[in-house]
Amino acid sequence: MTDIDVSLLDVGFRAVYAREGWIPLAAGEDGTILVGASRELNPTQEEAISDDLGAPIEVVPVSQQFIVDAVIEVFAAEFAAEAADGLANANPVRSARTVLSRGQVIGFAIVASVAVLGAVLLTGVTLVVILAAINLFFLASVLFKFVVAFRGSRYDLVNKVSRFELAMLEEDELPFYTVLVPVFREEKVVAQLMTNLGRLDYPRDRLEVLILVEEGDDATRAAIARSAVPEHFIVVPIPAGVPQTKPRACNVGLELARGEFLVIFDAEDAPEPDQLKKAVIVFSRTDESTAVVQASLNYFNARENALTRLFTLEYGAWFDYMLMGLEDSDLPIPLGGTSNHFRMTALRRLGGWDPYNVTEDADLGIRASALGYRVGVVDATTMEEATSRIPQFIKQRSRWIKGYMQTALVHSRQPIALIRRIGLRRFAAFALLIAGTPFTFLSVIPFAILLVLALALPFYVVPVEVPPIVIVLSALNFLLGYSLLIYMNMMGPYKRGLFGLVPWALLKPLFWILHSIAAYKALWQLVTRPHYWEKTEHGTSRFAAPHAGPAGHPDPVPPEEPSADEESEVELTPEEREERSAGERQRRMSW
Repeated sequence: MTDIDVSLLDVGFRAVYAREGWIPLAAGEDGTILVGASRELNPTQEEAISDDLGAPIEVVPVSQQFIVDAVIEVFAAEFAAEAADGLANANPVRSARTVLSRGQVIGFAIVASVAVLGAVLLTGVTLVVILAAINLFFLASVLFKFVVAFRGSRYDLVNKVSRFELAMLEEDELPFYTVLVPVFREEKVVAQLMTNLGRLDYPRDRLEVLILVEEGDDATRAAIARSAVPEHFIVVPIPAGVPQTKPRACNVGLELARGEFLVIFDAEDAPEPDQLKKAVIVFSRTDESTAVVQASLNYFNARENALTRLFTLEYGAWFDYMLMGLEDSDLPIPLGGTSNHFRMTALRRLGGWDPYNVTEDADLGIRASALGYRVGVVDATTMEEATSRIPQFIKQRSRWIKGYMQTALVHSRQPIALIRRIGLRRFAAFALLIAGTPFTFLSVIPFAILLVLALALPFYVVPVEVPPIVIVLSALNFLLGYSLLIYMNMMGPYKRGLFGLVPWALLKPLFWILHSIAAYKALWQLVTRPHYWEKTEHGTSRFAAPHAGPAGHPDPVPPEEPSADEESEVELTPEEREERSAGERQRRMSW
């Protein structure tokens, strides 16, 4: 840096400079040190900085962007190393850098050996035992999700924040908030990003938005440069390194963050303007044991095609029912990839994100629960762009499912210790949700084949080693389980009054076939490319993100010439308006 004497910089202070908003610039001939500050310093703060530097100081104003650029340029290697391996070095058992521990390798080898030996010596008995175990775990996983979702359906929103509470907030007493926005090859949505996050209703002098851009992503950096970047937006160049993942970028942002609270948004997100204030209120109701609260996610392009409709049904069931049930039951909650609001002190104690886990959000939620923290829910919504193309869907879901596999492996390395910490009930919930989800998807294609065998072929065609009744029961188990899941997805649009999406839940079996394909791809990548990050392309929808308003409604802003099935709100028929109004009334009722 031509404007800084880098010999004055201390590597141990690299994060302090950014968090406290000051940096030494040059040494004067009279022994004083010229210090740049991005905020006004009081005498006590100036004295503390002088003590740190061991010399009198003279303060001049600089921007926070200047400080961030300086520390990243000078200490790029240190930031890259800490972001990639900080968690793995401090607590290797909680990192996915190692796919399988030695104990897991031995355990899997023993199970595989027993299965092979049984298949050779007692073929029929072994197949029946394996099928019975698969059926029991599948049914237990599905029933667990159904019961939890049904429990969540009894509530409107667990942490409801009233307009009165929002109005009573004193803006000059609000805590400093950091927004992290990791972007990679997102040049298509940068302009919209600036607009969406620029609408956040939070005092600008108490808010920083860190745009985390990979070092070699010139296209996104150029798009940002062409945009009108507000003063409280800071572009953070992420030093090159491996693995090149979203959580690694977030760890760099975490080192630099100044906020008392922190939230992550994705590049295409359109959060409700008052989401940060709602999170502050929810945190004020809780103690330090609540590390994070999750806002709901929904899609602004829900009506684009069949795939986005099925996506929306899934998100509705998860965020409007499952999360509520998990929170009410005090069970571990895997976070969504965006709109999770953290207490900064808790997040740093947790070690930040695991850059080797490709579903870092789910992992961090489970890690928080395992270490005794609570994960809550806040009644705010962020609108996202649903993947509308099947190849992109397979890429995205294979990454998510691979991450669930990684999370299951990481947190089951010391099962006895985990049960002692969180109890058998919560451990069972973790197993059924985190391990059960990829297992359920992996089972779709085999169970579908068994169903065809049971319905289309006579009993004498079935292998003699397996009694026909076992295949029939497996097929019935498959039908029962997925009927419950279809019903759960039909519940999805209920709270938001989007009843027109309900019939689309009948196409869920096709949706799960895609999931099953993605699950087998994920399993293959877990072996061959465990830390590879499948990039989801954004900005491909012909629907525009909505103006982020207080309703959090998932209806999109329609294209210029909407089809009959993609009307805007003003084009609804009287019957549809009545249906929508009925849905709004029903939102206030419990099941």
